[in-house]
Amino acid sequence: MPQRNDTAIWSGLFRISAESGQTLQAQIRQAIVAAILDRQIAASMPLPSCRILAEKLGVARGTVVLAFQQLVDQGFLVARERRGHFVNPDVLATPAKPHQKAPDQANEIDWKARRKIFASDMPPPAKHENWIKSSYPFVYGQFDPALFPTAEWRECNRMALAVLEIRNWASDMVDRDDPLLIEQIQARLLPRRGIFANPDEIIVTLGAQNALYMLATLLMSKGSKVAMEDPGYPDARSIFRLAGAEIQPVPVDQSGIVTASIPNDSGFVFVTPSHHCPTMVPLSAERRQDLLARANRYNQIIIEDGYDSQLLDEAPQQALKSLDRSGRVVYVGSMSKTLAPGLRLGYIVASAGLIAELRALRRFMLRHPPANNQRAVALFLSLGHHEALVRRLSSAFDERRKRLVHAISAFLPEWRSTDSAGGTSLWLEGPRGTDSHGLAEAAASRSVIIEPGDRFFDRTEKPSRFMRLGISSIALQHIEPGIRELATAAGRRPAAA
Repeated sequence: MPQRNDTAIWSGLFRISAESGQTLQAQIRQAIVAAILDRQIAASMPLPSCRILAEKLGVARGTVVLAFQQLVDQGFLVARERRGHFVNPDVLATPAKPHQKAPDQANEIDWKARRKIFASDMPPPAKHENWIKSSYPFVYGQFDPALFPTAEWRECNRMALAVLEIRNWASDMVDRDDPLLIEQIQARLLPRRGIFANPDEIIVTLGAQNALYMLATLLMSKGSKVAMEDPGYPDARSIFRLAGAEIQPVPVDQSGIVTASIPNDSGFVFVTPSHHCPTMVPLSAERRQDLLARANRYNQIIIEDGYDSQLLDEAPQQALKSLDRSGRVVYVGSMSKTLAPGLRLGYIVASAGLIAELRALRRFMLRHPPANNQRAVALFLSLGHHEALVRRLSSAFDERRKRLVHAISAFLPEWRSTDSAGGTSLWLEGPRGTDSHGLAEAAASRSVIIEPGDRFFDRTEKPSRFMRLGISSIALQHIEPGIRELATAAGRRPAAA
């Protein structure tokens, strides 16, 4: 906690002038009130004592005492015996006042006008900050605290903090990765997808989005053309556009991306073949072969996102990368859907030449992902904890998915769901005229969180009748009552149980 007599903290808050038309006491009160309303003083931070502040400002101690007392009377400060004066927490609980520019800020720099990339103009992410407080969080990509392997993860972190382990990861690795983690990705994660790679064909990233950003930065520029599924992964679309690329939307049906509709002049094709984002349908075997053949014929690079592929499916398919014989497929993987999305750990598998270029680029961006996290995850994999977790999650999610499909059929029969055997979400199409944003607002008032589906489409007129329901963060017993509440929000009276 900051000390009350640390005058450096308060030096910028008080500008007292004898030439001002206001009394010294009023100037002190104004300075403190402004700091409180601008959230510059935390509730846990004691203000300087009256004596110290009087000395600093060169005023009589009584002037500061009277200023503090009036602020207490007005409810801005609270006096705590033997501890001093603090900001009243009730004041901080109210919304902050709009920021007002001071006269000397009239020529403030317009950073938006100076930017060279337009990140803030891209579609925003889905907003689910308080999902964990919701009774029925049908949220995609979040974890269930009840399924998180807390004891095993703590064990691996304790092991990573042992003296000998610290020596392994504490030094600057420059452009390298933890060799144990590379070994574990190579031996435990990739073979499940049919991929067999050498260590120099793997690089660790800060999640799948970081991997896509690195690939776009390295390989794309203005004029590059990227064929993408439509509907498709919105953040990947934005990342490619930030690199200057032109997006070429390609339709999707029950067999995945329609490969015959991929333009021949596409330099890149981005796909989610294991479970399409967001419909969850897998890319058929025929389409996979056609996609690879077209890439060879038209000199295209395929970026394969192993979206929702970490779990054990009833009918698992090998990754496109496992079928690649020309080095045209770049595989992006992540541990977000199994271990934890907040860990931000992923990887890229590609030809050694591309991985070497990515390492050179990553060194200038962030050198390497935190080595202590790499070592903890490597230990988690090596001890078999991840395989046990995958089995547990796969079983739990399979049961939840079946329960969700049944509940939709019972309480929202007019909504059509995609027929997919795996994945951690369900894609739903409502009747014509459905407004999924309006439904989301009505559902939120009943503590149900859903995700409108329009953000996945790359069209001027985005369809409004789609929504995505995630199953990774909602308990099994809450699925049916949650869909009942959703049906009520949609204006239907739930049927009797």
